[in-house]
Amino acid sequence: MRHRVLIVGAGSIGERHLRCFQATGRADIVLVEKHPERCRRVAERHGVRRAFTDVADSLAEPIDAAVIATPAPFHVSQATELARRGIHLLIEKPLSTSMLGIAALQEAVQTRGLTAAVAYVYRCHPLLAAMRQALLDGRFGKPLELIVVAGQHFPTYRPAYRDIYYIDRAMGGGAIQDALTHLVNAGEWLVGPVDRLVVDAAHQSLEGVTVEDTVHLLARHGAVMGSYSLNQYQAPNETTLTVICERGAARFELHESRWRWLTEISGTWNNEGGETMERDTMFIAQAHAFLDAVESNRPVPCTLQEGVQTLRVNLAALTSMDQGNWQTITR
Repeated sequence: MRHRVLIVGAGSIGERHLRCFQATGRADIVLVEKHPERCRRVAERHGVRRAFTDVADSLAEPIDAAVIATPAPFHVSQATELARRGIHLLIEKPLSTSMLGIAALQEAVQTRGLTAAVAYVYRCHPLLAAMRQALLDGRFGKPLELIVVAGQHFPTYRPAYRDIYYIDRAMGGGAIQDALTHLVNAGEWLVGPVDRLVVDAAHQSLEGVTVEDTVHLLARHGAVMGSYSLNQYQAPNETTLTVICERGAARFELHESRWRWLTEISGTWNNEGGETMERDTMFIAQAHAFLDAVESNRPVPCTLQEGVQTLRVNLAALTSMDQGNWQTITR
């Protein structure tokens, strides 16, 4: 079954969604990008014949689903407008930069009976999903602690970081909203939602910006104690999520494309996976999962409600960074 999918925003993430939805073989793409030259360039590069600079013009013909890939402050208003037209939604992370308009979006989605998902793509990594299933199956006993450590040389992977949303917290910039949010959402998927946190964060290294590029976050996921450490300037590109349980440990290593487990004291790790996986593979899997949900009401990887929860964590983390105190996540 083919779907007419509207991609709103043709920056780097919007273009990735475009090509990955095309790769499913299940989507006919309609593109909206307000900058005319970028719109033309991206449409030509991917053979998109229907490209517009205004959302209203793109809706002259029926649209089945939309991917919202504009800067975060615009996600909720754009998604709400499309939901009221009966269009299914995949919304880029973070869901927003505030709670304004969230209730209206949720109401529109519920009223029209729509599929709505937030694009926390780590949930579509098959090895992280396999590790989560092992935890849910109780292979290692009750989770007790979550340890997340990540970093990369951001200027290498996003050389234009000084010219995009990243420079401005209000636009979704800074390490908390840009990168840490992926890790927090993955952590919540593994061991449950965060209910308390405290943050130490600062700008340490990245040239040309003043937003935080280093974050240390302590969290309580219910009874599970969590710690997150992230920087955006180190030489190694590494991401690990380790769950310490009653009878062993499980560790996901994104950079090694594997998950590992250990149950014997001072034993050796047992490896699962290890084959290199292209980043687009996760996005293609996400696109398939979203279209499956549209077609047959199957579960999406990250629900709108789960995206709202991670948004609350983002906002609490920013408040904690500013105030230097513990914050409670209210739901």
